[in-house]
Amino acid sequence: MPTHVAIIGGGLSGLSAAFHLSRRFPSTLITIIEKHTNLGGWAQSDRIQVKDEHGRPSSVLLESGPRTLRPNANSVLELVHLLGLKDSLVLTPRSAAAARKRFLYIYGTKGLTPLPSSVATLISSPLRSLFLRAGLRDTFIGRRHRAGDESVDSFLSRHFGEDFALTLGSALVHGIYAADSRKLSVRAAFPTLCEAEKRGRGRVIAGSFLSSPTAANEYDLGDMKSVMDGISVYSFRDGLSTIANALQAHLASKPNVRLLLGTGVSRLSIGDDVEVTTSTGEQIRPTHVVSALPLPQLQALLPPSSLPHLDANPSSSVTVANFVFPASSRFHPEGFGYLIPRPRAGYGTAENPGILGTVFDSCSLAAQDTPCTPPIKVTMMLGGPYGRADMAESTLLRHLGLHLGGVRLPEVLHSRMQHHRDCIPTFTPGHVERMGELRRVLREGPWKGRLEVIGAGVGGVSVGDCVEAGRNVGTDW
Repeated sequence: MPTHVAIIGGGLSGLSAAFHLSRRFPSTLITIIEKHTNLGGWAQSDRIQVKDEHGRPSSVLLESGPRTLRPNANSVLELVHLLGLKDSLVLTPRSAAAARKRFLYIYGTKGLTPLPSSVATLISSPLRSLFLRAGLRDTFIGRRHRAGDESVDSFLSRHFGEDFALTLGSALVHGIYAADSRKLSVRAAFPTLCEAEKRGRGRVIAGSFLSSPTAANEYDLGDMKSVMDGISVYSFRDGLSTIANALQAHLASKPNVRLLLGTGVSRLSIGDDVEVTTSTGEQIRPTHVVSALPLPQLQALLPPSSLPHLDANPSSSVTVANFVFPASSRFHPEGFGYLIPRPRAGYGTAENPGILGTVFDSCSLAAQDTPCTPPIKVTMMLGGPYGRADMAESTLLRHLGLHLGGVRLPEVLHSRMQHHRDCIPTFTPGHVERMGELRRVLREGPWKGRLEVIGAGVGGVSVGDCVEAGRNVGTDW
């Protein structure tokens, strides 16, 4: 059993690790080291006050990172239950427009193109022929790929055709990874597609209807499954920072947990003992270490060539633009929002100045804001494979109006733009194998299992992936 665990990085992965380790080892000292003064990583929520067109004050919640969660991540639902956050939930049912209606903006067409959500909507969809061709190709031509990894674009092109991979695949990857689907590993980013291909003997659609074995992990969920019955996505009245704030409060109340905020790490080494040197010069000698840092940041703390593959993947930088409009100015369709596929001519063209997609926050998260007549919230995402998009607000709003069919936008009540550098790792093909080798070296090399490496750059970028990875830390200790 460890006597002292140092956790480097206070994002959701590190906080989840600290929470579960403190429960599993109540007599073990746990030290969390975070270079910023706030915890939660990219999940940051801010409540602001704005005045509407009549001068009346309104309270608005803005997110600069992830904004909604899906109820299929049991590790997150477990935290909601154990931390007592159920009463602060904001739920979006599957029957809501935000769950049923999603759009694409395809250059060369006017306005938004609805994505079909049922057989009935597929029949009348302008994307009908694209989906039908894709289904026929997978059914009659689909074949299993030879052993090895490939890009998302390659996988989708093989099974569903190049048009489908460009129109749907690249847009989906923009929305989740802010990345180029031609460079993203399908095994790492969408393992369920590979599993369906295997079950369907080369046919993804057929394989998706066949059941797959599920892990037997047990979670302390209370009544969360019934709470989430019929729910598409959820958040909290005060945003996703609610989870990080609740974890921080819980950990701060534990006598065996030490929080070092505003403190970086300058060196991590292994000899007879593990040694962590902080930016203040303090030397900490824990028995075990958890790194929840981005992998390149971890590499900078270690002696050269200590661990393999820490710099193998690039990362996407994203600019997030939040806009608040008057409540009376509904100018976009009801729905979750829209994504924009990769330009046919490539990312270096003027066809798209760098916009990845837009979320209609008010359709799913209006309960976070002033009741009765909450303002309209819209969030636009830029950058990723386009590079940094330093776009003037007026230019961005002009493109938003164009995407919505040439509508005239109302006056903006509040706006802000935040640039998140290297916020989402891009898993290039071979990532799963590389991480397997990294784990083997950590287990068999000089560290002998005393260092665990987790975080978005290792096992998945979603909130659920990060919380699950933290939950699983130290199961062999």
